[in-house]
Amino acid sequence: MILVVINVLIIVVVGAICFWAIDKYARAGRLANLLKLLVALICLGAILQRVLPLVGVSWF
Repeated sequence: MILVVINVLIIVVVGAICFWAIDKYARAGRLANLLKLLVALICLGAILQRVLPLVGVSWF
């Protein structure tokens, strides 16, 4: 259980760093928004991949 919490925190921190980098370096507003959406979806998928087996839900 503690490993899942650590993994989720790592995913959140990496996602926050990506959001910061997108804000800092992306010049076009629409591109920045699309990149942020992509990062958010990838982070959400990674978190769900770690949490769903704990509640008994399987991908298969």
